[in-house]
Amino acid sequence: MKRKFHAHSGRVQVRTPLTAIGLTGLFALMGMQLAADLAEASPTGAAAGAAPAAAGAAPATAPGGEAAPEATPLPVGSPAPAIKATAHTGETVELAKLKGKNVVFYFYPKDDTPGCTKQACDLRDNWGKLKKADVTVFGVSTQDNDSHKAFATKHTLPFALLPDDKGEIARAFGVPVVGGKARRVSFLIGKDGKVKHVWPKAATTGHAAEILAAVEAAK
Repeated sequence: MKRKFHAHSGRVQVRTPLTAIGLTGLFALMGMQLAADLAEASPTGAAAGAAPAAAGAAPATAPGGEAAPEATPLPVGSPAPAIKATAHTGETVELAKLKGKNVVFYFYPKDDTPGCTKQACDLRDNWGKLKKADVTVFGVSTQDNDSHKAFATKHTLPFALLPDDKGEIARAFGVPVVGGKARRVSFLIGKDGKVKHVWPKAATTGHAAEILAAVEAAK
């Protein structure tokens, strides 16, 4: 049997009579030819078939370079955490000792910013109604007590502000802290020491009315 060799595109082509190689050999030769043609057509050869990176892979960080918050606020019915902190007034606040009262812990991003000032002043302006409903209010943010004192004095706030510079109180309540600032989340804790209502995105205006309505509904 004679085989003929021809030069073509830099490769050697083999032509063999079909009667000599049979169907199995024919299919093998066709496969070899197809692989060679694909390799020649691709600018990167065999590397062109490499699998691309998964398009849906989640980034390790959020778009701004900051880890996405994963905290989830305590749900209704949860026991309130055992919080102990010194307020801007100098008083020691122990949440466990406040059973028998309706207690609101409201987290806000930063002292004396427009939204936080509106929210604090709304609570201040409705302070008489809140006291009548036996509601004790504590504001919590990541600023220190010096900042809290200035904020409370400037706006004549009648309730205590708690410092949370390490985010420990926010963590206990499951409040996300992003960029060093707590999200605006509020909790109503009932007289039995359990969470009665959660505002995951508390209002800056009208929040006092929301609290009073929740206290009334929890009776």
